[in-house]
Amino acid sequence: MDILFTGLLLGGTYALIAMGLNLQYGMARIMNLANGEVLVAGGFGAFWFWTTSQVSPLLTVFVVAPLAFALNWLIYVVILRPLVKRAKSRGQLETDAILTTFGLSFVAVGVMLAVFGGDYFSYSYLARPVHFVGDTYGLNRVVAFVSAVILCGALWLWLYNSRAGMSVRAIAVAPDSARLVGINVPRLSALAFALGGAITAMGGALVSMFLTLDASTGVIFTLKALIIVIMGGVGDIRGTVVAALLLGVLETFVARIIDPGLTLAAAYLLFVLILLLRPQGLLGKSRS
Repeated sequence: MDILFTGLLLGGTYALIAMGLNLQYGMARIMNLANGEVLVAGGFGAFWFWTTSQVSPLLTVFVVAPLAFALNWLIYVVILRPLVKRAKSRGQLETDAILTTFGLSFVAVGVMLAVFGGDYFSYSYLARPVHFVGDTYGLNRVVAFVSAVILCGALWLWLYNSRAGMSVRAIAVAPDSARLVGINVPRLSALAFALGGAITAMGGALVSMFLTLDASTGVIFTLKALIIVIMGGVGDIRGTVVAALLLGVLETFVARIIDPGLTLAAAYLLFVLILLLRPQGLLGKSRS
């Protein structure tokens, strides 16, 4: 039970990291390799507000989210939309987006190094134990898990029960057909990309309560988010949650029972197995 609950808490953290990228890649069709830097920036924001004004990270998310939304909207409109317009195929768009956002990740790291410096940062918030089913867990991790559940639920409800959400899903599946029924594809693609950035920044603010970050750690989060998105199914929020929880439980099991040094190897082995057995992801639909 301890392994299960600890794994679920870890999986909730992974879900926070991966949800934004799933929106950007699955809905806006942009493979954003600067996603991890947005997460670190959200963590920097929470750290700054807490250390200077003692503002709770649970409140800081309402500041970093609109800022990240506006910034990602601007990035999409100014930098990425021209790539979308000139791309003759989805493969060409993915290649151009990967190269462009890879460069943006270096720009973001440079800006954060100039503003915040290269030191690691962390702070103590809700760092006290809570007892559940005979075991002890960190309250900050529990709060992050509950926040991940709320965010996932709200995002799923928006995508599947609102007109705008269903339109975003439509452009993810068939953008050319979506235009025929009056859907503004460029505007909704920008909305999906910006919303993904906002969710990622919120996740960064929440995980900063218990993770130590620095300006150069974004690439680690990007790789982890990419693995989870592909494992769960590109564009499927439910698949992202399932894959994140499964990965968290697996890594916890390997660390506790076998060897902590093998957790990364176990994660990539699971990733390869899913690619071989279900290339569309756990809950993704085959496009063949």
